[in-house]
Amino acid sequence: MNERLLLGRTIATGSWVHKLDPRSKLIGMLLYAAAILLSRSWPAMALLALFSVTVAASTRIPLKYYLKAAKPLRYLMLFIFIVQLISVKEGEVWLTLGSYSLHEEGLRLGAFAVIRTFLLVAFTALLTFTTTPARLNQGMEGILSPLRFTGLSPGRFTLMVSLALRFIPTILDEAQIILKAQASRGADLSELPLKEKGRMLVTLLVPVIAGAFRRAQDLVYSMEARGFQMDALRSRYHRLRWGWADTFFIAMFILLGVAAAIL
Repeated sequence: MNERLLLGRTIATGSWVHKLDPRSKLIGMLLYAAAILLSRSWPAMALLALFSVTVAASTRIPLKYYLKAAKPLRYLMLFIFIVQLISVKEGEVWLTLGSYSLHEEGLRLGAFAVIRTFLLVAFTALLTFTTTPARLNQGMEGILSPLRFTGLSPGRFTLMVSLALRFIPTILDEAQIILKAQASRGADLSELPLKEKGRMLVTLLVPVIAGAFRRAQDLVYSMEARGFQMDALRSRYHRLRWGWADTFFIAMFILLGVAAAIL
């Protein structure tokens, strides 16, 4: 199961994107999301796709990994497309099915929504593919450091994100063990009909959630035993350094947003 899990996985290739400051990559992803929202025409979408493929290829990570990152959301994208197709009643009528009519504007907005979702999920996977969780948390804490003046704790937020990312493969491993135990007792998930699969997956919720709470409690005890204190002053083995490549990386996304708005 972990082999199919791409969320939070780092793929080291030594590319120039891997060497960037994590703060620049976080800011770049925010600018990329803004550029997607500003894109409202087919030329803008084509520009976004070309930019995404170019930057993703420069990481020297096979493009199939980016496609796999968006694969789990294929049903959500299909649902969004169908909702837009049915609910929008503007433009020329293309097809009439009883009381429902499919309009040209609904098809266009549905296609835009699917493309936006796909590009956002697939391309933002670059952030975790090229950045280790430790450096990602360090960069996130650096960006959120001004929040200290408002009384909020950036360290608390980054700790929550890092623990969530580390718990995902652990929980999936535990779910896989339970599935194998059920299969050894004759309840093989792959051989059951769709309705029975749904019921069987529901039965996984209780042991998986109980195991997650148990592991969380063990983690709390181990952190307390090591004297962990939130927001305590800590030294850094790896210090973040902003270079010209980081400035160039941010400038690319700014130009992308401007071009998307113009198109």
